[in-house]
Amino acid sequence: MGQDFTELRRAMVDSQVRPSDVTDIAIIEAMLTVPREAFVPARQRPFAYIDDDIELNEGADVPRYMMDPAPFARLVQLADPRPSDLVLDVGCGLGYSSAILSRLSGAVIALESDEALAARATETLGDNGFDSVAVVPGPLNEGLVGEGPYDVIFMAGAVDFVPSALLDQLKPGGRLVVVEGHGPTGFAVLHIRDDEGVLSHRRAFNVSAKPLPGFAKEPEFAF
Repeated sequence: MGQDFTELRRAMVDSQVRPSDVTDIAIIEAMLTVPREAFVPARQRPFAYIDDDIELNEGADVPRYMMDPAPFARLVQLADPRPSDLVLDVGCGLGYSSAILSRLSGAVIALESDEALAARATETLGDNGFDSVAVVPGPLNEGLVGEGPYDVIFMAGAVDFVPSALLDQLKPGGRLVVVEGHGPTGFAVLHIRDDEGVLSHRRAFNVSAKPLPGFAKEPEFAF
């Protein structure tokens, strides 16, 4: 007998997402309806709704992960995507984050540095009717200037720093969310460009996430 993914989805929301102070009804509804199991490798489908990160490209030189549902939902809530927003999803993996964001915004540009993941994300998003998402392969740390500027830049992973090339792609009023730092020292950080174009940021909550490639600081030379 096959798994009841609808029931697993509801259990994920009720036991992981809601208890994590995620109160935005639109986010909860999106996470109840987007089929998370479609956005993981086939052999990972039985584990699609566990409260952990899921590896998406086993055997690849640079491992990539789908983020644990609860911290992911908190990051989305922090980004506060709105129905008219243009969103840049940096490091979309197999497209789950883009699918969720597309339910909350006007359009999503999904940037993915792993070309195999990008191709599969395009196929999966198309097969599941997420027509307002466009997947683009390319380096994550450069963003995608040609499609911006963006109301929201969403980064579901940990970085050492956010390059100015990405922050420069925020519209006035735009928000960028990311995990800065690794392991137990990681924090969800909200960067905001105000209506006058001035950037500010604040730490929102402690969170651990797997790293996104291309955002490591160069080691400092020391005598």
